[in-house]
Amino acid sequence: METLTLYRPTGPAELELVKESGYLRWPPRLPEQPIFYPVTNEQYAVEIASRWNVKDSGVGYVTRFLVRADFMKRYEIQNVGAAHHTEWWIPADELEQFNENIVGVIEVIAEFRGEI
Repeated sequence: METLTLYRPTGPAELELVKESGYLRWPPRLPEQPIFYPVTNEQYAVEIASRWNVKDSGVGYVTRFLVRADFMKRYEIQNVGAAHHTEWWIPADELEQFNENIVGVIEVIAEFRGEI
């Protein structure tokens, strides 16, 4: 089975929900969040976690996980800025299917904190 490595910058509230799932699933989107957007590379995830998540909640995390490649073929990679600002847009109503195609666990690979 071929897999793709995806990354997701996240804050503490979302990470707590991932932890409650046993690091196996992403939580449902909130009503104001129509898409779930994992990113394609660690560099971009680090930028978001260290800049935006820290600014919003004092801490940001970078997660890494595998998803079945054949499932991800249904989505186009979106470029949202610089060349490395690439992500997938998973509609909120398809998140359960996405979760079913995660292989293994969601792991935290970096943590960033604001000044105390």
